[in-house]
Amino acid sequence: MDDLQQLTATFTDGLATVGHELTSVRLLLQFGLILLAAVIGTLAASLIRRRLNVSALTAGWPLFLREFTRLLVANLGTIIFVVLVAIAHAVMLTLLTFPSRSYLLGVASSLATAWVVIALVAGLIRNQFVYRLVAVSAWTIAALSILGLLTPTMNTLDSVGVVIGGLRVTPLLIIKTSVLLVLTLWAANAASDFLDRRVRSTADLTPSIQVLIGKLIRLLLITFAIIIVLSTVGIDFSALAFFSGAVGVGLGFGLQKIISNLVSGIILLADKSIKPGDVITVGDSFGWVDSMGARYTSVVTRDGREFLIPNEDFVTQRVINWSYSNDEVRIDVEFGVAYTSDPHKVSTLAVEAARSVARVLIDGITNVRGQVLIALWDAFKRDGIEIPYPVRDVRLSEATKPAAGAKKKEKPAKR
Repeated sequence: MDDLQQLTATFTDGLATVGHELTSVRLLLQFGLILLAAVIGTLAASLIRRRLNVSALTAGWPLFLREFTRLLVANLGTIIFVVLVAIAHAVMLTLLTFPSRSYLLGVASSLATAWVVIALVAGLIRNQFVYRLVAVSAWTIAALSILGLLTPTMNTLDSVGVVIGGLRVTPLLIIKTSVLLVLTLWAANAASDFLDRRVRSTADLTPSIQVLIGKLIRLLLITFAIIIVLSTVGIDFSALAFFSGAVGVGLGFGLQKIISNLVSGIILLADKSIKPGDVITVGDSFGWVDSMGARYTSVVTRDGREFLIPNEDFVTQRVINWSYSNDEVRIDVEFGVAYTSDPHKVSTLAVEAARSVARVLIDGITNVRGQVLIALWDAFKRDGIEIPYPVRDVRLSEATKPAAGAKKKEKPAKR
């Protein structure tokens, strides 16, 4: 409570000082100079951006310099504002001597400078959520530090807490942990994506091994990031033993399928029974494997639909991998001709038709069977043995005659 009272007193004193200074001409002059600098900075930046073609100017530059130049142009108005306010602050310090008489200009210049620096550094982050989180958090800390409220605010947030399993949870601990966790997880994902691209570009590794290495790298980096955050904020791992029982129950009941799919995915990647690019049939789904994740495998069908099949199904169900050992499969195409057709001519025409398709290979066991059947047809024809035609007998029983006669009698007479 002492920290809260100190923060309240500091804030009240600041409001009282501002309220007292509102009646002075110096404060109104500083407000006017700040407003004038903001207007000039906005207009000048807009004029420069109209006349400057950043894309043409930075063509051929390295990616980092192009991105940094884009950020400079985007924050040009704030940069001009900082320069003008800093000049006005220096002039007032020279003329009025006392720093307190130009305090507002100094605060405005410091806050704007902090914003420009943070925008230039955080602007290199492509993830918009992480960028906003970093920018807002960093500028809030900088603003509190410039105003002299950082230490009282941190003490106030740390003065209230709840003890859970030997761990004291405070608002300050939650904020620090959340911000650091988001930043480290983002860094871990960015690093894992970079390493995954390098692994996939290695031609010596099979696609399944590439995916397996990429998943293991991501898992290790994320685990390492979480451990670093917990250690940085001062959380003792022994204090987390309170949650181990609940986590075990959750894994045993609620997360059975997730763990099963995760383990099944690792097995599939390790034994290389299914890999990206394979043509498979599992259940009613037929298509090629597009990607393999930790929980599911993406199978794209011929009509463009994408099935997300749990990895467990590939382990527990019967799976047909049409391209497991090679890409050649046999497809039987049945067709019929008249009994009087010459089988030699039919066979020749069928083979020529099949050879006209680029993806068809003719060699195989079907040729042997076809030649045997044609040899049998020649032998039967030479010795006068006929191949029987299908015969269908239609017989009418006696029970159907009265019914037919009765129906005939019921026919109305013509008038």
